[in-house]
Amino acid sequence: MEELPCSHADWTMGTGVHSSPMCVPGIWTALSCAWPSTPRSPPTSQVVWLPEARHSHRFQVLSVSTDGKVLLWQGIGAGQLRLTKGFALVVQQLPRSTKLKKPSRGETEVGATAVAFSSFDPSIFVLGTEGGFPLKCSLAAEEAALTRMPSSVPLRAPAQFTFSPHGGPVYSVSCSPFHRNLFLSAGTDGHVHLHSMLQAQPLASLQLSHKYLFAVRWSPVRPLVFAAASGEGDVQLFDLQKSSQKPTLCIAQTQDGSPVYCLEFNSQQTQLLAAGDAKGTVKVWQLSTAFTEQGLRETEDLDQLASEVAT
Repeated sequence: MEELPCSHADWTMGTGVHSSPMCVPGIWTALSCAWPSTPRSPPTSQVVWLPEARHSHRFQVLSVSTDGKVLLWQGIGAGQLRLTKGFALVVQQLPRSTKLKKPSRGETEVGATAVAFSSFDPSIFVLGTEGGFPLKCSLAAEEAALTRMPSSVPLRAPAQFTFSPHGGPVYSVSCSPFHRNLFLSAGTDGHVHLHSMLQAQPLASLQLSHKYLFAVRWSPVRPLVFAAASGEGDVQLFDLQKSSQKPTLCIAQTQDGSPVYCLEFNSQQTQLLAAGDAKGTVKVWQLSTAFTEQGLRETEDLDQLASEVAT
């Protein structure tokens, strides 16, 4: 991968280090959930908030885990979470929209590693999996999951479409806030795939790292800009209006090349991008207007990119 120079005209930085637990005033109690936990319970890969009606005091949170369960929880007061819906990813029920590796003998569940919701349809979400293939899923699924996993609610089969796999597990997915059919996936093969919801093959596959990619996020204000966190210690910013082959800006987050594990754009203060790394350091990068102000015909260019669907 070509190393690009970093210009201080494009970013400035603030830094914080996780040397001790952080306490938030007024947040002093943890809500508990009813899902049984055992010493062999699988890791929870990601949790996301679901949008609620304005002024509602209730909330919903969705969790995904490496045993293939996708669980929807609702806050019910008195420090409790109630499981309201459950889903399970089962090998036999995956849509055969692309060719996948034959599962190991006895393997039935598909581990979920990442999740992102559509900005246009609150029932649609994309999952990353340990098998490397993203899945388009729906909260409205009714088909029963063919699993014997215990559950206090019926488990449904949420997968509607299977996308072509990466060369290893997918660690991050991100749905475009500007187009209903576009999303990004990133994984251990060092590639970012740009997908259309309408076809199995990616519209583009970009190798950003010779190591893992741990996170990818669309910009909340630039339709053709996204950022990725790499296992080589950098944060890469892509502007697809300028190039679809190499990053517009590469920022060295760590001096020794240790991995960058996570990043998030700030949807309110849109010039800010936060990234966390293996050293326990959080850095907040202030981006230039080149990454926060839309270019001419940018939305039209995004539509054109999305229309490049194989027939």
